[in-house]
Amino acid sequence: MERINWMEEVLKRKDDFLKDLQSLVRIKSVLDEENRTEDAPFGEGIKEALLFLLNKGKEDGFEVKNLDNIAGHIEYGKGDELIGVLCHVDVVPEGDGWDFDPYGAEIHDGKLYGRGSIDDKGPTIASYYALKIVKELGLDISKRVRLIIGTDEESDWRCVDHYFAHEEMPDRGFAPDADFPIIHAEKGIASFDLIYPKKQTVNSSTYRVVNFSSGRRYNMVPDYAEATVEASTDMEVLSGEFKAYLEQQGLNGEVKIEGNYLHLSLEGISAHAMEPEKGKNAALLLGSFLADKEIDEASKPYFSFIKESLLNDTRAKALGMSYEDNVSGDLTVNAAIFVYKAGEESKIGLNFRYPVTFPMETKKLALEESVRPYGFKAEMLSDSKPHYVDEKDPLIQTLQKVYTEQTGQEAKLLAIGGGTYARSLKSGVAFGAVFPGKPDVAHQKNEYVEIDDILKACAIYAQAIYELAK
Repeated sequence: MERINWMEEVLKRKDDFLKDLQSLVRIKSVLDEENRTEDAPFGEGIKEALLFLLNKGKEDGFEVKNLDNIAGHIEYGKGDELIGVLCHVDVVPEGDGWDFDPYGAEIHDGKLYGRGSIDDKGPTIASYYALKIVKELGLDISKRVRLIIGTDEESDWRCVDHYFAHEEMPDRGFAPDADFPIIHAEKGIASFDLIYPKKQTVNSSTYRVVNFSSGRRYNMVPDYAEATVEASTDMEVLSGEFKAYLEQQGLNGEVKIEGNYLHLSLEGISAHAMEPEKGKNAALLLGSFLADKEIDEASKPYFSFIKESLLNDTRAKALGMSYEDNVSGDLTVNAAIFVYKAGEESKIGLNFRYPVTFPMETKKLALEESVRPYGFKAEMLSDSKPHYVDEKDPLIQTLQKVYTEQTGQEAKLLAIGGGTYARSLKSGVAFGAVFPGKPDVAHQKNEYVEIDDILKACAIYAQAIYELAK
């Protein structure tokens, strides 16, 4: 058989590829449980994005299945064995400070901008077109290939739970939702809430913190924080100190005075929870500012904890959780959700990405001990165990061959702190679509995908699908 020029086949379809990617990015597929219905369990936007892909599959002659608008698949081929390509169409909230419409799918300087463009709509369209190329070339394959589409990857993975409760598990596969070359190890992901008890203020102090809030998701570094502080005196003093703090730290923020209340706000920089050091955590910056002031006795431990145990400590040393191993690196912590209300139970939500060999039970006890002096109680919300595929596995051998042939580069094996759908497979790895040396802008403002890169990824996926299924 004549050698296939996969990139040439992708470029033949470039215009349609970009048109479909723009259409998908323009759908605001953010989880919307407030307006959920039985027909749209995660909101109308997510349903629309799922149906967009499934309808494309029908139009192009694939076998298509929709599982209650929670997940679906697009299938090609015959055979007993099943190859899975696991994608998702939901996106995190857009956040603030964009230079472009986050749902405009605008193209500037070879980049397509929009929430989800790299996580995971660009790689999803690349995978779809890869399967489409294999089908349109009429290649001889002996296995079935399914593009499995999830809708709740950025939250609780209810989509894959529902899918695999009703459908078979692929024999092997990959998730195009991370970095190239090949990610064979994914850290565990655990979220905890630190519950702060209801307290009544009994002492007189210069300032009383009325409320403090920051954060949208456990898997995002908070990029905005706000607080309301009641001041009997020295309002102008606190206002001036906050403005000086903003200038000193190089931050944007605001102070508003209404009667005896000061409203403070601060802008940070969002980032993915697996690399929290790449962001500027607005909650930690504003909380630490308050910790240094003469605030009321009820709130003081809450904010002292922020400054003493969370600020500038993404490796969780102060929490007693620090750990690393040779397979997957070191543990990280993202201080993600903050809710403080005077006189009410409050909380801080933490998201840990922990190594493959991490002793969770022992370290959980250490966390409980570290937060107790401040009055917090640690409650585990979720724990997704680490995922690891041995380097000698045939899946990895095949993908290494494909990547090297397509790029001319060594297909090194990587470990990450992110969680991809690969961990829901018995034998699965994350495979692209961010190339080595390129910034990962997932979950950040001005998220984009480089057009040349996503087309190159499509060629890699097309050959990978063919090699795995032939």
